[in-house]
Order: sequence, then structure tokens, then C-alpha cells
Amino acid sequence: MAYETLAVERRGPVGWLEFDRPRAGNAMDAAMMAELPRAWRELDADDDVRCIVVTGRGRAFQTGLDMAALARDPASLRESSRRTRAGDLQLTGWHLGVRTPVVAAVNGVCAGGGLHFVVDADIVLAASTATFLDPHVSVGQVSAWEAIGLVRRIPATAAARLALIGAHERLGAARAHQLGLVSEVVEPDALRDAAQRVAETVARADPAHARALKQALWRAQELGRTAASEAARQSAGPFEAGPFDAGHSQDASHHPDGEVHP
Repeated sequence: MAYETLAVERRGPVGWLEFDRPRAGNAMDAAMMAELPRAWRELDADDDVRCIVVTGRGRAFQTGLDMAALARDPASLRESSRRTRAGDLQLTGWHLGVRTPVVAAVNGVCAGGGLHFVVDADIVLAASTATFLDPHVSVGQVSAWEAIGLVRRIPATAAARLALIGAHERLGAARAHQLGLVSEVVEPDALRDAAQRVAETVARADPAHARALKQALWRAQELGRTAASEAARQSAGPFEAGPFDAGHSQDASHHPDGEVHP
């Protein structure tokens, strides 16, 4: 399947989804937002793909919405605003109920809406030069979903610092590793090989077992330990029911990621 703003390929049992708008910092325009659901579903439906790596081409990982491009497309801007207000995003594997394990390989700056792809990944690697920031408050926007997603991954005080200081606060890769947002930091030239290595290791597991474990881990975060354990006991099979079932719909009250505009 051909894509305009993404590069999608397979390397053995690993599917790669790469943001491919390097001149725009890999920011999301209307075309990318339309292509992301197709790309995620294509890779998730491929039985030969047992792990997905998401990364960016060029110097940036992902810098959120391309407001300049969307401003030239009023209909797309209105639709994007509607979706973010409603928490009805379709950007990440988590948003779309992707069952295949996901590794985020953060190759550069990750800003604003780009944080969705980090907090929604199962495993996060970063280049030593990567940085993380949430500039919404500095440009007159109210960020809610990204900050909520961050609180699931790092201490609340660290998430609040990023959200409230905005563009004036950057989290480096080493600090992100200390806080637990990133599990491994490597030199920039080694990031792709490291991501492939980790993804191939994940891919060695039986696909059904890996998907069941992924579902159990995310369920535990959303429901808490006791409720998740009870849900697992009551399910017909190993963690068959839950947030990763096909056709699962998410509302704003359960959505950890997104943006709220004034």
C-alpha cells in the first residue's frame, strides 16, 4: 500500500512505521492523520509482523500537529479540533486497538502531539540526542491528554513540569531514562539497529502470548491490579476481552492522550 507521508516496510518479523515529513519535523498534516490508521491496521493485520517499530525520518521524531498546513485546510483543521476535544483520536496503536506489541524509537525531538506515540508504545528507546517537550501552554492551548498519558509513565510532578512550563522545559534522553519514560538510550547511529534488535526479541514469543501479555499490562494500567486480575479470570480465554478488542471504541473519560483546545 502506498503512502505519501509515511514509510511502511517489513524487516523480517518487524514492521516499521516511519514518519516521513522530515522538512516539517515530521509534524502531522491532514494526509498523515488520514494515513496513520491505514498503516497501523495494515501492519497489525499482517501475520508475519510480530512487533511494530514507530520512528521518524530526519532529525525529528514527531512534533505534533502541523498547524501551518492545517490552517490552509479549514475543513481538516475543524475535524482535528473536533476529534481532540472529543478524545476521538486515531493516531497511535493504542487509539486504534492495535494488538501487536509496539516499540517507539525516538530519534530526535518529540513535541506536543508527538508524545502520544511515546506514552502509547509498549517499549520506548531513544537516541542520546532525543528531547521531549509539551509546548501547548506556551502557544495558548490547553494540553490535557498528553499530560494524562505522561502521568502513567513518569511521576506526576515531572509531567506537570513539562505541561506547565511548556516550550521552556525540555526533557533530555538521559533524564527521560531516569524517570522511566525511556527504557534504553543509545547513540543516534545505533538507534535503528537497537530498535530492530529489541523488536526481534519480542517477536520470538508466540504471537498470541505476546498479545495477551500486552493486553494484560495495559488493562492493569487502566483498571488497577485488582480489577484487571478479576477481568482476566472472567474472560473466556487468556485476556480475550478488553481495550484491544476489534471495534473497541474509546471515549474521553478513558482516553489518556489527545489535545484540548480552548
